[in-house]
Amino acid sequence: MEKPVIYQLLPRLFGNINNHCVPNGTIEENGCGKLTDINPQVLESLRQLGVTHVWYTGVIRHATQTDYSAHGIPKNNPHVVKGKAGSPYAIVDYYDIDPDLAVEVDKRQQEFDALVERTHRAGLKVILDFVPNHVAREYHSIARPDGISDLGEGDDTGMFFARNNNFYYLTGQTFAPTMGCGDYHEFPAKATGNDCYSASPSENDWYETIKLNYGIDPWNGSRHFDPIPDTWHKMLHIILYWAGRGIDGLRCDMAHMVPVEFWHWAIGQVKAHYPHLIFIAEIYDVALYDSYINYGGFDYLYDKVTLYDSLVNVLKNSASAHALTSCWQTINPWRGHMLHFMENHDEVRLASRHLCGDGRLARPAVVVSATIDTCPMMVYCGQELGENGDEAEGYRGADGRTTIFDYWSMHTIRQWLSRPNLDRRNPLRDYYRRVLQLCRQERAIAFGKMFDLMYVNSHLQQLYAYLRYADKELLLVVANFAVHDNKQSVVLPAHAFDYLGITPGQYRGNELLHGGSKLYELVPDCSIDVTIKANDAVVLKFFVK
Repeated sequence: MEKPVIYQLLPRLFGNINNHCVPNGTIEENGCGKLTDINPQVLESLRQLGVTHVWYTGVIRHATQTDYSAHGIPKNNPHVVKGKAGSPYAIVDYYDIDPDLAVEVDKRQQEFDALVERTHRAGLKVILDFVPNHVAREYHSIARPDGISDLGEGDDTGMFFARNNNFYYLTGQTFAPTMGCGDYHEFPAKATGNDCYSASPSENDWYETIKLNYGIDPWNGSRHFDPIPDTWHKMLHIILYWAGRGIDGLRCDMAHMVPVEFWHWAIGQVKAHYPHLIFIAEIYDVALYDSYINYGGFDYLYDKVTLYDSLVNVLKNSASAHALTSCWQTINPWRGHMLHFMENHDEVRLASRHLCGDGRLARPAVVVSATIDTCPMMVYCGQELGENGDEAEGYRGADGRTTIFDYWSMHTIRQWLSRPNLDRRNPLRDYYRRVLQLCRQERAIAFGKMFDLMYVNSHLQQLYAYLRYADKELLLVVANFAVHDNKQSVVLPAHAFDYLGITPGQYRGNELLHGGSKLYELVPDCSIDVTIKANDAVVLKFFVK
């Protein structure tokens, strides 16, 4: 299996070329990207960038302030919707497609199927969000197949907890969030998605969502999994439904808030029918990694709290590059099961003034994230163009993140889409192309061993160096986090030669990111000189014996 390179893309934002968006604007004022905007030309350009999978975010129908009642779609109360467009993670119908994304609303299902077919025809695979922990407060499926009961249908609303209830009910209490809820009425109040078991969630809670009940009584932690709870059956059906629509993977939102026993039960059944389907867990607790991989069955887990957070600290000059060694040491048993990234919809943009201020300054971190392990690498839409997320789009203001709550467009994507034939002459994008293509083309990166060189290179305070090796192909990666060019001697310890099975000798090193070739003496416990430009990296490839 090749090393996956995932491109996260919000269709709502991606295809929107309106350059006069106003904060908190409606869909009529600001416009909205469509599934059809992701055309063969776009997909071919992503493939040439090095992408293997496209994660289409915000495709399943979620709560919105836009009125589609003329199309038979229930109108949502704006008091329990965040932003004019609404959060993609407040699902109102697990079986439906977001009408915002359709050219013809009544044909939104067909337009999605056509997108899947287009993506596959381009040689790419499709990943969708699965949001299993919570739903929108006004969840009601109008698209569920015949014979499938709705979530909450048949619940005993007089019980806070019951094994076959889909929700948790705060009996005798009316939903009353601290910031008010206008004319929205909910009685009895249901528990909020971020494990808030109060009828009065705050503005900082996920007040627009309802927590799903998987058979755990939160008052005492008791687990009621035998017989199988009703929620398990309903959520398995939803996964199988989308797998049957031809997708290739699911990114599972807040997977660690759902019991691992459910994932073990569900993923095993899904893979019996769809063995190719990959499951990616959004998870932030290292203590859970082993169980969610080896018991739960996940293929990949978010590597945020180790590598991502550490790379951000190095970029901010609040940590030495030596701190990166502890990342792989912490997760060593599961390294091939991590998902690396330097951006996603939850994180501050690299080019934001809140982080680097310029996407080029993050290049060493991107190289390390992409090449340090065999696991997948993910890029967020616009990251490769230096999108900064510094606009005040509406719901959350100018926080350095591209909004997921508002109708908006991204200036870098607008400019890129406007170029004839999607002209790729963008220096930063070209850099990403070279890095991501290494993930696809270099066996040492996709399948090989990694050897950390920092323990014998204590002098490399602002550089991080390691080897990757497979089938007589050796890569030396040196990332320079300094704001100045660096010429350094990198020691190659004898243990590296023994561990990787390298015969000492004179070898030609070809630099894969910038070009150039030179002869080097690779000798145990000796050093080789490398020059790395500021905020950049080199990848030297040797064919060794």
